[in-house]
Amino acid sequence: MGSTSAEAEAAPTLAPEILDYYARGGEESRLRYGVGRLELWRTQDILRRVLPEPGGRLLDVGGASGVHAEWLAADGWRVEVVDPVPLHVEKAGALPGVTARLGDVRALDAEDASVDVVLLLGPLYHLPEPAERHKALVEAARVVRPGGTVVAATINRHAALHDQLNRGGWFEPWRQVRLIETSATGRVDAAGGEFTTAYLHQPDEIAAEVAAAGLTVSGQYGIEGAAWLFGGIDACLDDEAKRAELLKALRIAESEPTLLGISAHLLTVGVRP
Repeated sequence: MGSTSAEAEAAPTLAPEILDYYARGGEESRLRYGVGRLELWRTQDILRRVLPEPGGRLLDVGGASGVHAEWLAADGWRVEVVDPVPLHVEKAGALPGVTARLGDVRALDAEDASVDVVLLLGPLYHLPEPAERHKALVEAARVVRPGGTVVAATINRHAALHDQLNRGGWFEPWRQVRLIETSATGRVDAAGGEFTTAYLHQPDEIAAEVAAAGLTVSGQYGIEGAAWLFGGIDACLDDEAKRAELLKALRIAESEPTLLGISAHLLTVGVRP
């Protein structure tokens, strides 16, 4: 079994509405059921290709309840989840081969150059201020070894617009106002209850932020491509053979610059020189 630890570290600072949102426990179910499975499987597919060979120390910062930590540990990584939500730490720490503790992405309790990989698969889109995101990326660059890999996930700028066009929410006047504002500024507030405080990036923006933290950007990967907007995608994901073909198709244009922003989520990979 894994283990949990919260000692020797100050309680992480997290906006109350963000803590409340994740305390509901819905993040794990989002990735395990419905269209969220596409994000899970594609993230797994991309990481297995861009990370070094398993066996080293991997810090999964903002790793939630360990949805990714679970398969990473099974692959052979020594996985440590760091998350600001107590419920997440409890669940992740119960997974085989995974340790978990409370922590803040902006102030990691880890030695310089002490890990092989740092994953930031959630924290950056809950840091609306550029200075806070810079702190998080600088911390990741500090704790990863020279030649090590940092992978940052972001939500694309127009993901909310595309999602609500797909689901019909655009035609509600109050929601339309919010979507126009988010597309212009990248900012999402917690009003409405569907999501929480967040920031939605442009692909070139996150690449610049990763570089500004002292990392060399080695690639960007659209996770879902345009497939997340297709009707009937759930049925395709339910069929193992069709799912394999879908994943193969999405690899073709996953790094095409003109298409990066069509995905709901983006992975940007940086390497410490």
